[in-house]
Order: sequence, then C-alpha cells, then structure tokens
Amino acid sequence: MAFKKISFLTLFFSLSLFILTSLPLSSLADNPKIPPQKICDSTVDPTFCKTLLANQNGTVIDYGRFSIRKSLSQSRNLLNLVNSHLQNKSSLSQSTISALQDCQFLAQQNFEYLSNTHQTTNSTSNVLSISQSEEFQTILSAVLTNQQTCLDGLSSTNSNQTAINDLTSTLSNDAKIHSVSLALFLKGWVRDNKKQTSWPQKGRHLNFRNGQLPLKMSNGVRAIYDSARNRHGRKLLQTVDESVTVSEIVVVNQDGSGNFTTINDAINVAPNNTVASSGYFLIFVTEGVYQEYVSIPKNKKYLMMVGDGINRTIITGDHNVVDNFTTFNSATFAVVSQGFLAVNVTFRNTAGPIKHQAVAVRNGADLSTFYSCSFEGYQDTLYTHSMRQFYRECDIYGTVDFIFGNAAVVFQNCNLYPRLPSTGQFNAITAQGRTDPNQNTGTSIHNTTIKAADDLAPMIGTVKTYLGRPWKEYSRTVYLQCFMDSLINPSGWHDWSGDFALSTLYYAEYNNTGPGSNTSSRVNWIGYHVINATDAANFTVSNFLDGDSWLPQTGVPYSSGLI
Repeated sequence: MAFKKISFLTLFFSLSLFILTSLPLSSLADNPKIPPQKICDSTVDPTFCKTLLANQNGTVIDYGRFSIRKSLSQSRNLLNLVNSHLQNKSSLSQSTISALQDCQFLAQQNFEYLSNTHQTTNSTSNVLSISQSEEFQTILSAVLTNQQTCLDGLSSTNSNQTAINDLTSTLSNDAKIHSVSLALFLKGWVRDNKKQTSWPQKGRHLNFRNGQLPLKMSNGVRAIYDSARNRHGRKLLQTVDESVTVSEIVVVNQDGSGNFTTINDAINVAPNNTVASSGYFLIFVTEGVYQEYVSIPKNKKYLMMVGDGINRTIITGDHNVVDNFTTFNSATFAVVSQGFLAVNVTFRNTAGPIKHQAVAVRNGADLSTFYSCSFEGYQDTLYTHSMRQFYRECDIYGTVDFIFGNAAVVFQNCNLYPRLPSTGQFNAITAQGRTDPNQNTGTSIHNTTIKAADDLAPMIGTVKTYLGRPWKEYSRTVYLQCFMDSLINPSGWHDWSGDFALSTLYYAEYNNTGPGSNTSSRVNWIGYHVINATDAANFTVSNFLDGDSWLPQTGVPYSSGLI
C-alpha cells in the first residue's frame, strides 16, 4: 500500500482536531475556539444548529450565549405576536381565543425564564454548581414544554387558520432555537457526570405519616390553628423537634367562622415572593366541598395548603374540552408558584369520561409537593405540566392518560386507580410528553400500588389497561418496585400512533411485583427496557429530582433511593 506524504501543518491540524473532539465537555468550555459544525453535531437538529450559528466563531460559551440571547429575543417576539392577535378578538372563535390566552400565559413565562437564564449565563464562563445547573436545565426544559403546550392548544382549534398558521410556524421555528440553547447550556455550563448514581440509600423515613406534618409556629399562629383544628377533632400536624416553619396562617371555612369562605380569597392575601427561609404561609381549608376554580400564581411562593383530609376537604369543578376549554385551562386547580405544598386535600374534576380531557390539577410549580392528597377525574386527571414535582401517599383516579405532562416528577408510595372508561376506550395510566432528549424530564413511579377502581374491577377482562403510551417523541416513564395487579395488560404499554416514538422513547421497569408485573410478554420496542438497580437509581428522588436538597424543608417523608 502506498502512503501519501503529509505536511507538518496538516498533521498538526489533524491531531489538534482529534484532541479537540476527544475533550470532555468541561474542557471544551475552556477551549478558545471550536467550529460551529462540531458543536452542532451533538444537538437534536445539527442542520438547523449550523444555520443558526453559521456566522458565529467562538467558544462553546460564546455559542451558548448567542443561542440563549436568540431564544430570549424570539420569546419576546412571540409574546408580542400573541398579544397582537388577541387585540382582534372579534374576528376569533372562542376556542381560538382560549388557546391564544394559554399561549400568552406560557410566552410570558418563557420570557421570564429566559431572562433569568440569560442573566446567569452572561455573567459566568464557569460550570455551575450542581443545584444551579439542575435549576437552569429545569427552566430550559420548561421553555420547550411551554412552547409545545401552546402549539398543541392551537392545533386543537379548527378555525381562524390565518392566526393559527402564523403562530404555528413561529412556534415550530422557535422550538428549534430553544432546543439548541438547552443543548449548548449543557455543554458550556454543566459539569460532566453531574449526577453520581448511588444505591442503596437510607432515605428519609420519618415518624409521621397519613398527612401529619411536623410544624413549628408562633404562639399566635398555633392558637389560630388549634382553634380551627379542634372544631373538627382531627390532628393533622405534629409538633416535633425536626419541624417546618410556618410564618402565618389563615383559615378557610364555609360557615364564616374562619378568615375567609373561599380558597381564592385566602390565596389573594398571601405575601408575594416569599423566600424559603421565611417559612410557609399556611392556608388551612376546613372540611367542605369547595366548588371553585383555584389558580395560584407564580408570585405566591412557598404557600402551604392543608385540608381536613382526603374526601373531607374537596375542591371540585367540571371544565373540559367538549365545553370549549383547552386541556391546559380545564384544570379545577392550577399552580405555578415555587415551593407549593398541599396536604390532605381532594382535587376533583367531575366532567366524566364522555367529556374527554378534563383536568383536576395542573402543576407547573417548581419544587412542589403533594402529600396525602387525592386526584379524581377520568381522562387527563393530573397534568404534571413542567418543573420538578414530588407526590407522596396520594391516590390518583382516571382512565385515559390520567397522569400526563412533561415535568420531572416522582410518585412515591401512592395508589393509582384506573377507572371504567367510555365504551371502546382503553386505559393508559401515563402519557409522558418529553420532546427533547436533553430535557431532564420524565415520570418515575416508585413503590406505588396499581389496582382497579371499584367501577373497573368487574370489567378487567373486558377493558384493557396499560402502563402508558408515548404522547411525545422522547417520552420517558419508569416503574420501580411497584405492585401491579392483574388489570395491567401483559404487553404493558400501548403505542400512540403506529411506530411513532417507539425507538426514541424510554420506558423501563425494575423489580415490580404482582400479577400484572410479569415482563415476559411486554412490548419489544427499541425504547423499552427491563433495567437493573444501577439504572433504576437514576430515577429516584435523590438523583432524578435532587430531592435531598429541597424536600427536607417540606417535612414530607420520602425515600431518597430504592427501597
């Protein structure tokens, strides 16, 4: 074989390029220059990325800052575009107006998220701490989720095509930019192997349960709480050495004996932008059926809502898509405020199976927790929309896709109760909505019991129930150490439409028990896995939610790792 002579400069350039492409990402951030073609190869859409960065020349940090700045600019433009269409409401159908109002809310949220991201990335060229990188990966994941939610809402309307087409094109293009921003953020500001898998872990097994929390109050706040509690004869909270600080309390009672008769009035008086160290503002909602639509805005941070118990304090509504509400805005209860905590409350949507999507709770609140609560509905009961969420010892009832969304969420020690759907329907417990492989999102269901609700139990042989189906391309759901009763179909999982997402999804099961847990007849999709303990540990509270850094302050019991 003949060999071609190679000049020293050619050899040097080749070796330099090899070393550059072999460097870990943390080293790439320190490298003075890298071609945009190289940095784009690992993004979801390399062709688009190369077009976006075509006139740029710099480091990974430079490219990341440019892309995030572009994302911020586009989010502002989208908000202005949505607002301009809403100014001409007279020419729009009600369904289009509703979808545009959702987009307005989501676009405003994205502008704020990206403003915060831009400020942070513009001020540092170093990798961030683990907690900071978790926070901003969560934020940029939520930006993509919000974009997709707006797009989904517009796609569900069938009129005013001019407005819809105008926005759909913008949303699709912007989503590509946000995807690049997320990918470059991970390359520039996040250290390699930021999460260290550890198993087993002791966890946090505290001596309280069934909706009792350790609570530290001033004498005045304690007197108000005790007065409200004693009227109902239930001890909902404990006083122990390891306790959660409550700064102030208001009582909601429909008989007029409390501070307010409605939950929304109580939320309105909560202080704005409370910091975690100041303690919770506690809303104690006494026993009763509250027929109101509750929405907790982003500025009501670290708010705790405690009820008298499941099926005693009930918040109920019946909004649904058949009656011209969007799925996003059909929620009986919606929350986006950081650090929200709910205990001992039933959330209900009574629209029924024939009204299709009808949400009981929509949660887009970062670092939010629901403990000893019940969620009751049929299709789309619990919308785990975005950000980081934890549910412990909760009951969840539904039929089609009754746990859905694109949060990073763990359900632990919960009970899932599939119900009887409409004729011809099958049950799918989850429909996870991850659209980008760089999103830190997914649904982890841990040490949870899955049994048929009373109305479904006699029909198990007739109605099929599945663990989930892929709503979006990179759908990610895992079941860890759960009990699955005989209602689970042997194939386990159901497709969404043909072979959509079957090779890009990530569905996994680990060490489950019960007659429905046998994996020998499960689907043979590329994206389905039976995993070992090491892989399963990646989806625990500690590793998937960074829960050890924020759950202790809630007082809610949890297990950090596998049990």
